[in-house]
Amino acid sequence: MEYVAIVLVLVLLQYTFFSIMVGKARGTYDVNAPAVTGHEIFERYYRVQQNTLELLVVFIPGMFLFASYVHALTAAGLGVVFFIGRMLYYKAYVNDPKSRGIGFTLTFLSAHVLIIGGMIGAVIKLL
Repeated sequence: MEYVAIVLVLVLLQYTFFSIMVGKARGTYDVNAPAVTGHEIFERYYRVQQNTLELLVVFIPGMFLFASYVHALTAAGLGVVFFIGRMLYYKAYVNDPKSRGIGFTLTFLSAHVLIIGGMIGAVIKLL
């Protein structure tokens, strides 16, 4: 479970980095709080942060479920895929939102493999 904890902390630090970049973009593009629109580039940073937050709701419990009921090292590996996918998503979305597909697919699939795998593992243990 130590690898799971390490990967989880890396993903949370990555989310913190995305949040910091939103704050920086807010200043750079003069988008005063509480506004979340106003400059296209700022909005891209903001959407990366928000989309990441939306996926963390699935990823975090999925990672713990998969690690508990299936295999911790595999859960950590899928977490690394999520982490890499989020970074690809961030870079692509800020440059050209239409190019975000690979990063989004990696994160969406890894998060859902974790949650579905965790459920299947729990059902198997129950039986």
